[in-house]
Amino acid sequence: MQIRVGYKLVYECPKPTPMILTLNIHYSRASDITVPDRIITYPTVPITAYRDSFGNWCSRIVAPQGEISISNDVMINDSGQLPEVNSSAMQTAVEDLPGETLVFLLGSRYCETDRLTEIAWSLFQNTPPGWQRVQAICDYVHNHISFGYQYARSTKTALEAFNEGNGVCRDFTHLAIAFCRCMNIPARYCTGYLGDIGVPVSPSPMDFSAWFEAYLDGSWYTFDPRNNIPRVGYILIAQGRDAADVPLSNVFGPNTLKSFRVWTDEVTA
Repeated sequence: MQIRVGYKLVYECPKPTPMILTLNIHYSRASDITVPDRIITYPTVPITAYRDSFGNWCSRIVAPQGEISISNDVMINDSGQLPEVNSSAMQTAVEDLPGETLVFLLGSRYCETDRLTEIAWSLFQNTPPGWQRVQAICDYVHNHISFGYQYARSTKTALEAFNEGNGVCRDFTHLAIAFCRCMNIPARYCTGYLGDIGVPVSPSPMDFSAWFEAYLDGSWYTFDPRNNIPRVGYILIAQGRDAADVPLSNVFGPNTLKSFRVWTDEVTA
């Protein structure tokens, strides 16, 4: 199947303002892209790119004074398959984990493992280690948090989402990641596109999505505590410890986001 993904963001800046954009599709999906994945700005400004410490493709611009539009419209092939399920995948002992996974065991900006460890162990210590434990965490988070865009807050942490019992997809993801790490399971934050493909169409405006990957039995597996049902069409943009590592934009100066639109649609004949 083919999926059309893209966005149009409009910022207004009172003076020339540097920005870092993390908006390109992840390199692991590069061979699936059939229409070039190019960031387009209006007015046109120079764009330079680099890879961050997690391998994500980032772009640097200086937005001019006034309005700037940042957009993209990409076609990508997708298998149409659900994420892999391996219910027998076991948890790897901390001392046997590969070195590159250890950073995803540690606390981070939005995932306060030091303040959630006692809660996590009280909730999940009796669950079977491995896949079933991660799924138990997703089930708990899915049922504990009420979804609503009115609950969105850029500073909300996993602990705050736990205490408040509400949030958006990034809050579901942060809490599940924090619980996994508290239970010694490496977990990394993922941001990207997830459209209403094969499910009832949501009346809410399309947005970027968040989910996570847990490291079990030598592989990374996709989990989505927000939806908590098998979904088709995860298109990864970036991975990191939490949302602080993979913001869509880092803007280094005063600015106003005047318009925000995202699309993710299956292409039908």
